[in-house]
Amino acid sequence: MSLQDWSDTVCAELGIEPDFDLDAILEAARDVAHAVERPAAPLTAFLVGYAAAKAGGSADDLDQALDQVTALAARWEA
Repeated sequence: MSLQDWSDTVCAELGIEPDFDLDAILEAARDVAHAVERPAAPLTAFLVGYAAAKAGGSADDLDQALDQVTALAARWEA
C-alpha cells in the first residue's frame, strides 16, 4: 500500500474529499522537522489542517496555511 493509498483510505473513512496537495503537505512537514524538531512535523500538520478548516476548508485555505508555516519554518531556522 502506498502513501497515496493510505491517504485515500483515511479520507474515505473520515468522509472527506481528498482535495489537497499531498506533496505540499509532506514538504511543509519536512521543512518543519528540519528547522524546528522532528516531533513538530505531525503537530504542525494537524495545526495547518485545523487552520485551513477554520478558514473555510478549501484547497486555497490549505495552501495559504501551508505557505505560512513554510515561511515560519524558514524564519525559525534563521
